[in-house]
Amino acid sequence: MEDEILDAEVVDVPQPRPQSLVLSFFGNHVLDREESGLGVYSGSIIDVLGRVGTGEQAVRSTLTRMVNRGLLRRQREGRRMFFGLTPHAEDILRDGGQRIWRDGAVHEDWDGTWTLLGFSLPESWQRQRHDLRSRLTWSGFGALYSGLWIAPGRVDVRGIVSELGLDAHVKVFHAQADEFTDIGLMIRESWDLETLAAGYVAFDKRWTTAEVAEADPIATRLRLVAEWLRVIRTDPRLPVQHLPAGWPARQAQDTFRRIAEQTAGPAGRMAADVLETTPLRPASLEIP
Repeated sequence: MEDEILDAEVVDVPQPRPQSLVLSFFGNHVLDREESGLGVYSGSIIDVLGRVGTGEQAVRSTLTRMVNRGLLRRQREGRRMFFGLTPHAEDILRDGGQRIWRDGAVHEDWDGTWTLLGFSLPESWQRQRHDLRSRLTWSGFGALYSGLWIAPGRVDVRGIVSELGLDAHVKVFHAQADEFTDIGLMIRESWDLETLAAGYVAFDKRWTTAEVAEADPIATRLRLVAEWLRVIRTDPRLPVQHLPAGWPARQAQDTFRRIAEQTAGPAGRMAADVLETTPLRPASLEIP
Protein backbone atom coordinates (compact mmCIF):
# COMPACT_ATOMS: atom_id res chain seq x y z
CA MET A 1 0.00 0.00 0.00
CA GLU A 2 2.75 2.48 0.94
CA ASP A 3 4.62 1.80 -2.33
CA GLU A 4 1.43 2.46 -4.28
CA ILE A 5 0.92 5.74 -2.45
CA LEU A 6 4.44 7.08 -2.86
CA ASP A 7 4.70 5.93 -6.49
CA ALA A 8 1.46 7.70 -7.38
CA GLU A 9 1.34 8.83 -10.99
CA VAL A 10 1.44 12.51 -11.74
CA VAL A 11 -2.05 13.52 -12.78
CA ASP A 12 -3.07 16.32 -15.08
CA VAL A 13 -4.20 19.33 -13.12
CA PRO A 14 -7.11 21.31 -14.50
CA GLN A 15 -6.94 25.04 -15.00
CA PRO A 16 -7.92 26.71 -11.70
CA ARG A 17 -11.50 27.98 -11.72
CA PRO A 18 -11.85 31.71 -12.42
CA GLN A 19 -13.28 32.31 -8.94
CA SER A 20 -10.24 30.67 -7.35
CA LEU A 21 -7.96 32.85 -9.47
CA VAL A 22 -9.88 36.01 -8.56
CA LEU A 23 -9.64 35.19 -4.85
CA SER A 24 -5.95 34.37 -5.24
CA PHE A 25 -5.47 37.70 -7.02
CA PHE A 26 -7.11 39.67 -4.21
CA GLY A 27 -5.31 37.64 -1.55
CA ASN A 28 -1.93 38.35 -3.15
CA HIS A 29 -2.31 42.01 -4.03
CA VAL A 30 -5.20 43.63 -2.13
CA LEU A 31 -5.94 41.97 1.21
CA ASP A 32 -2.98 43.21 3.23
CA ARG A 33 -2.23 46.47 1.45
CA GLU A 34 -1.55 49.44 3.73
CA GLU A 35 -4.52 51.21 2.17
CA SER A 36 -7.56 49.28 3.39
CA GLY A 37 -10.85 49.09 1.51
CA LEU A 38 -9.40 49.23 -1.99
CA GLY A 39 -11.31 48.53 -5.17
CA VAL A 40 -9.54 47.28 -8.30
CA TYR A 41 -10.57 48.34 -11.79
CA SER A 42 -12.18 45.47 -13.69
CA GLY A 43 -9.82 46.07 -16.61
CA SER A 44 -6.84 45.41 -14.35
CA ILE A 45 -8.36 42.14 -13.14
CA ILE A 46 -9.13 41.09 -16.73
CA ASP A 47 -5.54 41.89 -17.74
CA VAL A 48 -3.97 39.86 -14.93
CA LEU A 49 -6.23 36.81 -15.28
CA GLY A 50 -5.75 36.91 -19.05
CA ARG A 51 -2.07 36.19 -18.40
CA VAL A 52 -3.01 32.80 -16.97
CA GLY A 53 -5.43 31.90 -19.72
CA THR A 54 -8.79 33.16 -18.43
CA GLY A 55 -10.80 35.02 -21.05
CA GLU A 56 -12.41 38.42 -20.57
CA GLN A 57 -16.00 37.15 -20.67
CA ALA A 58 -15.23 34.46 -18.09
CA VAL A 59 -13.69 37.08 -15.79
CA ARG A 60 -16.63 39.46 -16.15
CA SER A 61 -19.23 36.78 -15.46
CA THR A 62 -17.19 35.51 -12.49
CA LEU A 63 -16.99 38.99 -10.97
CA THR A 64 -20.76 39.37 -11.30
CA ARG A 65 -21.42 35.99 -9.68
CA MET A 66 -19.05 36.80 -6.83
CA VAL A 67 -20.91 40.05 -6.18
CA ASN A 68 -24.19 38.12 -6.09
CA ARG A 69 -22.67 35.61 -3.65
CA GLY A 70 -21.48 38.31 -1.29
CA LEU A 71 -17.78 37.79 -1.98
CA LEU A 72 -17.14 41.06 -3.79
CA ARG A 73 -18.65 44.54 -3.78
CA ARG A 74 -18.52 46.88 -6.74
CA GLN A 75 -18.33 50.61 -7.14
CA ARG A 76 -18.76 52.67 -10.29
CA GLU A 77 -16.43 55.57 -10.97
CA GLY A 78 -17.57 57.30 -14.14
CA ARG A 79 -17.63 54.64 -16.82
CA ARG A 80 -15.35 52.29 -14.91
CA MET A 81 -16.29 49.56 -12.44
CA PHE A 82 -14.12 48.71 -9.45
CA PHE A 83 -14.34 45.58 -7.30
CA GLY A 84 -13.32 45.06 -3.68
CA LEU A 85 -13.52 42.41 -1.01
CA THR A 86 -16.45 41.94 1.36
CA PRO A 87 -15.80 40.99 5.02
CA HIS A 88 -16.91 37.45 4.17
CA ALA A 89 -14.32 37.17 1.40
CA GLU A 90 -11.64 38.59 3.69
CA ASP A 91 -12.41 35.85 6.22
CA ILE A 92 -12.08 33.20 3.50
CA LEU A 93 -8.75 34.60 2.36
CA ARG A 94 -7.35 34.89 5.88
CA ASP A 95 -8.36 31.28 6.52
CA GLY A 96 -6.57 30.26 3.33
CA GLY A 97 -3.56 32.35 4.33
CA GLN A 98 -3.45 30.54 7.66
CA ARG A 99 -3.28 27.20 5.86
CA ILE A 100 -0.74 28.38 3.30
CA TRP A 101 1.74 30.40 5.33
CA ARG A 102 1.40 29.28 8.95
CA ASP A 103 -0.15 25.81 9.35
CA GLY A 104 1.66 24.32 6.39
CA ALA A 105 1.07 20.95 4.75
CA VAL A 106 3.00 18.83 7.26
CA HIS A 107 1.35 18.20 10.64
CA GLU A 108 4.21 17.55 13.04
CA ASP A 109 2.80 18.90 16.31
CA TRP A 110 -0.27 16.66 16.67
CA ASP A 111 -1.12 16.06 20.34
CA GLY A 112 -2.97 12.77 19.84
CA THR A 113 -6.44 14.32 20.00
CA TRP A 114 -9.21 13.41 17.54
CA THR A 115 -12.55 15.08 16.89
CA LEU A 116 -15.37 12.57 16.51
CA LEU A 117 -18.69 13.60 14.99
CA GLY A 118 -21.68 11.28 14.93
CA PHE A 119 -24.93 12.03 13.16
CA SER A 120 -28.27 10.36 12.56
CA LEU A 121 -30.57 11.92 9.98
CA PRO A 122 -33.98 10.81 8.69
CA GLU A 123 -33.76 8.78 5.48
CA SER A 124 -35.65 11.48 3.60
CA TRP A 125 -32.99 14.10 4.40
CA GLN A 126 -30.75 13.23 1.48
CA ARG A 127 -29.82 16.83 0.71
CA GLN A 128 -28.92 17.59 4.34
CA ARG A 129 -26.85 14.40 4.52
CA HIS A 130 -25.00 15.31 1.33
CA ASP A 131 -24.35 18.88 2.52
CA LEU A 132 -23.08 17.72 5.90
CA ARG A 133 -20.74 15.14 4.38
CA SER A 134 -19.40 17.69 1.90
CA ARG A 135 -18.73 20.24 4.61
CA LEU A 136 -17.09 17.64 6.86
CA THR A 137 -14.81 16.51 4.05
CA TRP A 138 -13.84 20.14 3.40
CA SER A 139 -13.02 20.52 7.11
CA GLY A 140 -10.64 17.55 7.13
CA PHE A 141 -12.95 14.77 8.31
CA GLY A 142 -12.90 11.21 7.05
CA ALA A 143 -15.64 8.61 7.39
CA LEU A 144 -14.74 6.15 10.15
CA TYR A 145 -18.16 4.51 9.72
CA SER A 146 -21.25 5.67 7.81
CA GLY A 147 -22.54 7.92 10.59
CA LEU A 148 -19.30 8.50 12.48
CA TRP A 149 -16.65 10.87 11.12
CA ILE A 150 -13.21 11.69 12.49
CA ALA A 151 -10.61 14.43 12.11
CA PRO A 152 -7.18 14.97 13.67
CA GLY A 153 -6.94 17.62 16.39
CA ARG A 154 -9.70 19.70 17.97
CA VAL A 155 -11.92 20.89 15.14
CA ASP A 156 -14.65 23.43 15.88
CA VAL A 157 -17.65 22.32 13.82
CA ARG A 158 -20.31 24.37 15.62
CA GLY A 159 -20.57 26.83 12.75
CA ILE A 160 -21.02 24.09 10.15
CA VAL A 161 -23.63 22.19 12.14
CA SER A 162 -25.63 25.30 13.08
CA GLU A 163 -25.53 26.71 9.56
CA LEU A 164 -27.05 23.48 8.25
CA GLY A 165 -29.66 23.46 11.04
CA LEU A 166 -28.55 20.07 12.36
CA ASP A 167 -27.72 20.85 16.00
CA ALA A 168 -30.28 18.34 17.29
CA HIS A 169 -28.94 15.56 15.07
CA VAL A 170 -25.20 15.77 15.65
CA LYS A 171 -22.98 14.76 18.59
CA VAL A 172 -19.34 15.87 18.83
CA PHE A 173 -16.58 14.47 21.05
CA HIS A 174 -12.86 15.04 21.50
CA ALA A 175 -10.91 11.90 22.41
CA GLN A 176 -7.67 9.95 22.14
CA ALA A 177 -7.25 6.49 20.64
CA ASP A 178 -6.57 3.49 22.86
CA GLU A 179 -3.24 1.71 22.40
CA PHE A 180 -5.20 -1.17 20.89
CA THR A 181 -6.14 0.98 17.88
CA ASP A 182 -3.91 0.84 14.79
CA ILE A 183 -3.98 4.53 13.88
CA GLY A 184 -2.09 4.06 10.63
CA LEU A 185 -4.62 1.48 9.46
CA MET A 186 -7.52 3.68 10.55
CA ILE A 187 -6.11 6.58 8.51
CA ARG A 188 -5.69 4.41 5.42
CA GLU A 189 -9.28 3.21 5.75
CA SER A 190 -10.79 6.65 6.37
CA TRP A 191 -8.90 8.82 3.85
CA ASP A 192 -7.82 8.35 0.25
CA LEU A 193 -4.07 8.65 0.77
CA GLU A 194 -3.24 7.75 -2.84
CA THR A 195 -5.18 10.73 -4.18
CA LEU A 196 -3.71 13.08 -1.56
CA ALA A 197 -0.17 11.93 -2.38
CA ALA A 198 -0.78 12.22 -6.12
CA GLY A 199 -1.78 15.86 -5.70
CA TYR A 200 1.48 16.70 -3.93
CA VAL A 201 3.59 14.69 -6.38
CA ALA A 202 1.94 16.40 -9.35
CA PHE A 203 2.41 19.87 -7.87
CA ASP A 204 6.05 19.26 -7.01
CA LYS A 205 6.94 17.79 -10.40
CA ARG A 206 5.17 20.53 -12.34
CA TRP A 207 6.73 23.42 -10.42
CA THR A 208 10.17 21.86 -10.04
CA THR A 209 10.47 21.51 -13.82
CA ALA A 210 8.58 24.71 -14.70
CA GLU A 211 10.40 27.74 -16.03
CA VAL A 212 9.45 30.51 -13.64
CA ALA A 213 8.63 33.46 -15.85
CA GLU A 214 10.73 36.36 -14.58
CA ALA A 215 9.05 38.65 -17.13
CA ASP A 216 5.61 38.02 -15.64
CA PRO A 217 5.99 37.20 -11.94
CA ILE A 218 2.44 38.36 -11.15
CA ALA A 219 0.97 35.60 -13.37
CA THR A 220 3.40 32.99 -12.07
CA ARG A 221 2.60 33.76 -8.45
CA LEU A 222 -1.14 33.89 -9.12
CA ARG A 223 -1.15 30.39 -10.60
CA LEU A 224 1.27 29.07 -7.98
CA VAL A 225 -0.81 30.15 -4.99
CA ALA A 226 -4.13 29.11 -6.56
CA GLU A 227 -2.79 25.62 -7.35
CA TRP A 228 -1.17 25.16 -3.95
CA LEU A 229 -4.31 26.18 -2.11
CA ARG A 230 -6.32 23.70 -4.18
CA VAL A 231 -3.92 20.93 -3.15
CA ILE A 232 -3.76 21.66 0.57
CA ARG A 233 -7.51 22.27 0.93
CA THR A 234 -8.06 18.59 0.12
CA ASP A 235 -5.55 17.56 2.79
CA PRO A 236 -6.88 17.05 6.36
CA ARG A 237 -3.32 17.50 7.72
CA LEU A 238 -3.05 14.00 9.08
CA PRO A 239 -0.33 13.43 11.72
CA VAL A 240 2.89 12.84 9.83
CA GLN A 241 4.08 10.12 12.21
CA HIS A 242 1.20 7.91 11.04
CA LEU A 243 1.70 8.51 7.31
CA PRO A 244 3.92 6.47 4.98
CA ALA A 245 7.63 7.26 5.14
CA GLY A 246 8.63 9.85 2.58
CA TRP A 247 5.16 11.44 2.47
CA PRO A 248 5.43 13.90 -0.47
CA ALA A 249 3.82 16.91 1.23
CA ARG A 250 7.10 18.18 2.67
CA GLN A 251 8.96 18.23 -0.64
CA ALA A 252 6.01 19.87 -2.40
CA GLN A 253 5.78 22.50 0.34
CA ASP A 254 9.50 23.27 0.03
CA THR A 255 9.03 23.78 -3.71
CA PHE A 256 6.03 26.04 -3.15
CA ARG A 257 7.80 28.21 -0.57
CA ARG A 258 10.92 28.55 -2.71
CA ILE A 259 9.02 29.83 -5.73
CA ALA A 260 6.68 31.95 -3.57
CA GLU A 261 9.69 33.70 -2.03
CA GLN A 262 11.30 34.10 -5.44
CA THR A 263 8.22 35.78 -6.94
CA ALA A 264 6.96 37.82 -3.97
CA GLY A 265 9.00 40.97 -4.53
CA PRO A 266 8.80 41.10 -8.34
CA ALA A 267 5.05 40.34 -8.33
CA GLY A 268 4.36 43.03 -5.72
CA ARG A 269 6.30 45.67 -7.65
CA MET A 270 4.61 44.70 -10.90
CA ALA A 271 1.16 44.82 -9.29
CA ALA A 272 1.85 48.32 -7.98
CA ASP A 273 2.62 49.41 -11.55
CA VAL A 274 -0.21 47.73 -13.48
CA LEU A 275 -3.19 47.73 -11.11
CA GLU A 276 -5.57 50.68 -11.11
CA THR A 277 -7.23 51.05 -7.72
CA THR A 278 -9.54 53.42 -5.86
CA PRO A 279 -10.71 53.67 -2.25
CA LEU A 280 -14.15 52.12 -1.78
CA ARG A 281 -16.85 54.23 -0.20
CA PRO A 282 -18.64 52.86 2.89
CA ALA A 283 -21.45 50.54 1.81
CA SER A 284 -24.06 52.98 3.12
CA LEU A 285 -22.79 55.64 0.72
CA GLU A 286 -22.71 53.53 -2.41
CA ILE A 287 -24.47 54.93 -5.44
CA PRO A 288 -26.91 52.46 -7.03
